[in-house]
Amino acid sequence: MGMDQGKTVEYIDQGRFMCTLCLEDRNGKLHVLTTNNREINLSSKRVLLVSDRVLADVSLARDELLARLREAEARRDTLKEQVRVGELWELIHDENESFDYEYLSELAFGPPVDDDHISALVRALFEDKIHFKLKDGRFQPNTRQRIEEILHQREEERQREQVLREGSEWLRMSLDGKSPPLPESAREVLKLLTDLALYEGDAPDYKQARELLSRAGCSERQSARRLMVILGLWEEDENLDLLRFKTHTEFSEDLIESSENLRHPDIRGLPVEDLRGLNVFTIDGAFTRDYDDALSLEHKDGVFEVGIHIADVAGVVPEDSPLDLEARYRGASMYLPRRQIPMLPPSLSQDTLSLKKGCDRPAVSLLCRLGSEGELLGYRFTPSIIQVKQQLTYEEGNGRIGQDGLFSEMHRLATAFQQKRVESGALVLSFPEVSIRVDEDGTVSLRAFDQDTPARMLVAEFMILYNWLAAVFCREQRIPILYRGQAEASERLNRGDMDHLFFVFMQRRKLQPMMVSTEPAQHAGLGLDAYTNVSSPIRRYMDLVVQRQIRSRLLGSPLPYDEEALEGIRMTVQSSLKDMAMVRRNRTRYWVLKYLRQNRGQPLNALVLWSTRSRHRLLLTDVLLVAEIKRKNGRDFEPGQYIRVSVEKSNPWGDELVLGLAEEPACPR
Repeated sequence: MGMDQGKTVEYIDQGRFMCTLCLEDRNGKLHVLTTNNREINLSSKRVLLVSDRVLADVSLARDELLARLREAEARRDTLKEQVRVGELWELIHDENESFDYEYLSELAFGPPVDDDHISALVRALFEDKIHFKLKDGRFQPNTRQRIEEILHQREEERQREQVLREGSEWLRMSLDGKSPPLPESAREVLKLLTDLALYEGDAPDYKQARELLSRAGCSERQSARRLMVILGLWEEDENLDLLRFKTHTEFSEDLIESSENLRHPDIRGLPVEDLRGLNVFTIDGAFTRDYDDALSLEHKDGVFEVGIHIADVAGVVPEDSPLDLEARYRGASMYLPRRQIPMLPPSLSQDTLSLKKGCDRPAVSLLCRLGSEGELLGYRFTPSIIQVKQQLTYEEGNGRIGQDGLFSEMHRLATAFQQKRVESGALVLSFPEVSIRVDEDGTVSLRAFDQDTPARMLVAEFMILYNWLAAVFCREQRIPILYRGQAEASERLNRGDMDHLFFVFMQRRKLQPMMVSTEPAQHAGLGLDAYTNVSSPIRRYMDLVVQRQIRSRLLGSPLPYDEEALEGIRMTVQSSLKDMAMVRRNRTRYWVLKYLRQNRGQPLNALVLWSTRSRHRLLLTDVLLVAEIKRKNGRDFEPGQYIRVSVEKSNPWGDELVLGLAEEPACPR
């Protein structure tokens, strides 16, 4: 007979304490009987406890063996309840050593102890899992710090389970169309849903969030977002990027109050030039409300004096004030379909600072003297006060050009300046933009419009002129600012007979990235020897920074920033602008995909950009979206070729677009 035959053998199985009777000892393999009348083979390596005495002769009837085994387990469970684990820990935790089972049993029960006492002690300490840790057949007291950590973890687990239990029931009832009361853990539940919808697999508590949805009976991909919509916390078309990037979409009450209290500075005694006698006008989009640039033209003795007037934001918003720091955090105004997120509160951007018709406004004006052919004869920057006489839309501006002598001359001078830039290597690569309109019922309508209309070109060229001469002025005056530069394109394409849209798209891919630095540099894309951005200080923070530097020099005041401060601003703002560009790009794509879903099956014009072995890369020219289509049936297309496609599937939330070839012939733009 094996030495352990007839004895109780105890081991751990899936976190449970198992009490068995050894039927046979096979030299390291034990054949045991469990309390639920099963026979299993057990490796000796798994054994935790073997009794000293034999519990029963294994030749007895099975019922008798089971009865004795179950009685032994019952005795041990009863004794286990008498073990005061915390008190035991208090007795020995300072000794910093490990203890065998028998010694601890004698401390717990008093000597003498038997197999049942030892088993009860081991069971109690194992189930407690707080005060002792089991290692190599001995128990070692945990430190007080470790006990606190374990208790904290248990409390977190308890709260986590409560969130899962209450939250899943709440969500299940909400999905069934009921209106259950908010559970105590509603905040935690909503955070799990929000993070899962925003970050998917990168959510901080991804596994818990998936468990929550699973218990609520949800398994599909977009269930977290869908639940947030059902709960009325998100709109159907919620912009998740704004949440991901923690974009400030509202202004605090303190900032709103500060902005409403700001007024134009007292300019009495300052060298401010009164230009209210000029015929100043603005040209902007039909929905523009924040007018930060205006133009004027005077013609005397064969010389044209072009006035480019930029709203004086620097004179109103104090440097490093809470408003200024908020504007720096935002980086720029963001214009999205159905939503505008201004850099400055509307009371400033659309009122106090805005160059509104009939209102006296301070500005930083550039007065350029141009010859009849547009040659630059001289220029000067000046702090000024102006009054806009006409507020025009681009469409109205287009109508004035060719009909009104003033606007015709302005357009001619702008064209001459653009031509000089082209002769210096500028690349004029105007690309259409898409205008998106969303009705109250969610219907999306799109319209692609050209950026090189006469009025848009006129405004753009004079803003480029202002920014160029501002850079030249600061370079010559040694005023530290943030310059913008661009190296030569990696390749200049020969357009030849190439389609214009295809040429513009492909040439843009050859451009070098824009660089912002405190050192002046060539801007090859614009054909200029220096460049900065300062013409839109209401909408762009770096423009405001440059304007502060120029305005301070004009007024003889100390410069607000040195190069080190400018570099810090550059790093902060460029990070915000990068996020903002992604938000705009993703949001435009979302609405275009929704438009395509609403117009599924309608043939679309597509320009083939390039091809791979399995796909064609396309530009959908009706909606200005880059997409792909699989190669099918061996059909091949050449870059620059127009084809017709149709939408087979469009999922804006999943950013999915599946295209098929349409049978209709292509219609070039």
